[in-house]
Amino acid sequence: MSDNALYDSFFALHHGLPRQGPGSDTTTRRLLALAGRLPERPRVLDLGCGPGRSALLLAAETGAEVTAVDTHEPFLAELRESAAARGLDGSVHTLRADMGALPFPDGSFDLVWAESSVFVLGFDRALAEWRRLLAPGGTLVLTECVWTTGEPGPAARAFWEEHYTLRTIAGNAAAAVGAGYHVLGTVPQPESDWDEYYVPLAAHAEAADTTVPGMAEAVAGARTEIALRREHGTDYGYAGFVLRPADPRWRVREESPEDAPAVRRVVSTAFGSVAEPSETEADLVDNLRLDADAWLPGLSYVAEAPDGTIAAHALITRCRVGGAPAAALAPVSVAPEHQRTGAGQAVVRAVLDAARLRGEPLVLVLGHPEYYPRFGFVRASEYAIKPGFEVPDEAMMALVLDGSAPAPSGTLVYPAAFGV
Repeated sequence: MSDNALYDSFFALHHGLPRQGPGSDTTTRRLLALAGRLPERPRVLDLGCGPGRSALLLAAETGAEVTAVDTHEPFLAELRESAAARGLDGSVHTLRADMGALPFPDGSFDLVWAESSVFVLGFDRALAEWRRLLAPGGTLVLTECVWTTGEPGPAARAFWEEHYTLRTIAGNAAAAVGAGYHVLGTVPQPESDWDEYYVPLAAHAEAADTTVPGMAEAVAGARTEIALRREHGTDYGYAGFVLRPADPRWRVREESPEDAPAVRRVVSTAFGSVAEPSETEADLVDNLRLDADAWLPGLSYVAEAPDGTIAAHALITRCRVGGAPAAALAPVSVAPEHQRTGAGQAVVRAVLDAARLRGEPLVLVLGHPEYYPRFGFVRASEYAIKPGFEVPDEAMMALVLDGSAPAPSGTLVYPAAFGV
């Protein structure tokens, strides 16, 4: 049997499937929401688009101009037909191309999207090569197969070691941060996303003509995958990653002991002024450093200005929600001369990344309701979390960093240094 026969049979088996990997419209919408506000007519690149379920949704619901790329021309033809049927043929443009050799100039897209296709290049290579395609403030959205346990069983491990290297969600998040991205959010995909792929695929396998050269092998491969998922699906899953390149203007890093005086100056002048610094918030930071129950090593971050001085500071410390450990973002401080320059956003995103990689599941903030939602915060009351003091509902916000388990609920208790 030739390689061409197996290739042709594989695509014949997959032709007409609504999806070419685990996913759903619900998951696409969740990922899109995490990407944040888009331009009025966003430029979207959908890589490994298959028959284009995501491309169609993105075009219809964001008003985007979508460039959909795949190497398999029949998928692109199917997408063009579907787009025309929905009146989206002016918004969805197809291109047969290799996602590893894309012809687009740097900065061409506001959103680069790849559901169930990044394995073609590998997660790390995709991060490195696709970053240049993003316009300033652009977002990269990927879904990827991941381990969902630290100790996968031998059958699942043997299968994936032969086919593709998996990491956990935390492992991929760490790789993204190491590659110069901020993690805006991760979405563990539900079992129903696998059903949307495997149920139709199983039906195609059942109806396939295995006398066609290569088809018996294609069907056997599909059935092996489906059986592995059925028997060992608790070991692995799919997850979405919403990523944004870090702002290159600011070097962000963990605070060092030598930074304490400079941090105090930034905090005091941010909450007061250069002429009249406020010592209240600066004292709060110093007192939190002395509280072993509150201080979380590695979660005090600074942003450096181009001249090496500290432009901004953000701190996350231990709090409790309904008796369960959580994390509090406070204070966030930007030196007066660097306010409204992006330094604050840079340091907040960096400390949130650090909290995510540390394994913190939940971060709370009491702050401006028009500022913190850009980082993914929503009203804490949506999770049945409330502070033990009176505060406007919209000002008390929560950000779930680990969606694999329910967020704790109940009364929020700050460290004693906050005095509330």
